[in-house]
Parts: sequence; structure tokens; C-alpha cells
Amino acid sequence: MTSEKKKSSHESQEGSELSADQTLGLVSLSLMQKLSQRDPAFNWLTEANTESVNLKKLRDRLELTDLALKTGAPLSTSEVSSLMGAKPGKSKIERGGIIASKIARNVWKLSKSGSDNSYWRN
Repeated sequence: MTSEKKKSSHESQEGSELSADQTLGLVSLSLMQKLSQRDPAFNWLTEANTESVNLKKLRDRLELTDLALKTGAPLSTSEVSSLMGAKPGKSKIERGGIIASKIARNVWKLSKSGSDNSYWRN
């Protein structure tokens, strides 16, 4: 009986442990990632992933900004900071054709700037 118990516990440990090849692969990957952060010659390791992550973040930010403009939902200062890309310092701030107006303490509303306020007049 004891040999059966030892076998079953040994088999369950083997299922959760990594093989020598898998361990070597993980160590190699983490080493290459650290090297890519220090040496620009290794930037091919993270460049493709970083670019797609940045595009996804930009798309999410634009979609959330559009949703906030359409709904007129009240936003916190931190939400306005992340959507506009800068922390608002005044009660009314314009950036990129969007106006953030302070309604109350830590409550903001986004709106589009009118064409009469545009700096790019023809």
C-alpha cells in the first residue's frame, strides 16, 4: 500500500513540475528579455508586442473618450487625466479638440470644442 501512495504522490508532482528543457527555455527567455531592455540590438524580442499593445491602448483610449463625449457621463480627475493625456490644472482645459469642464470637486464633463474656438482657422 505504501508503494502505491508514493507512486500517486510522485506522479502528481511530476505533472506540476517543469522538465529540464522547459526550465532552460524559461530562463533563456527571461535573460533575453533583460538583455533587450539594456541593449538595443536585442529590441526585436519586444518590439512587435510593444507596438500592438500601444495600438490597443490608443484605440481603447479613443473609444472611451468617444463614449464619454456621447453620454456626457461625469468623470473623475484621474479618468480625465488618462483620457486627455494630462492632468487638468484649471477648471476648464482644452486639449486635442476636447474640453474638460470641472463641475464639482473631482467631477468633470467632456465636450467637443466648437469650430469657433479652433486654432486652425482657414
